[in-house]
Amino acid sequence: MTTRVTDVADQQRFEITDDEGTVLGVAEYERRPGVVVFTHTEVDPRQEGHGIGSTLVHEALDAVRAAGERIEPRCPFVRAYVEEHPEYRDLVVDPVG
Repeated sequence: MTTRVTDVADQQRFEITDDEGTVLGVAEYERRPGVVVFTHTEVDPRQEGHGIGSTLVHEALDAVRAAGERIEPRCPFVRAYVEEHPEYRDLVVDPVG
């Protein structure tokens, strides 16, 4: 299965879809100037354990980096992903900053 991650800015979320356009998961966020605050990540229960959430967050973080922004990982899944992938730690801002 091929997947695609898209920033759906008007819904304040990144979506991961399959070849047919079916939404497999979402990473919701709020934006502040220069900061994307990840608030919730959810994957279709039928897709859990297949790396869909990790692919979603990986590509979302790459998009944030490419835009020159940083993140505040309030979502436990995003926070755990960053902890497990130190190459993204430089994106994290002080939550009160």
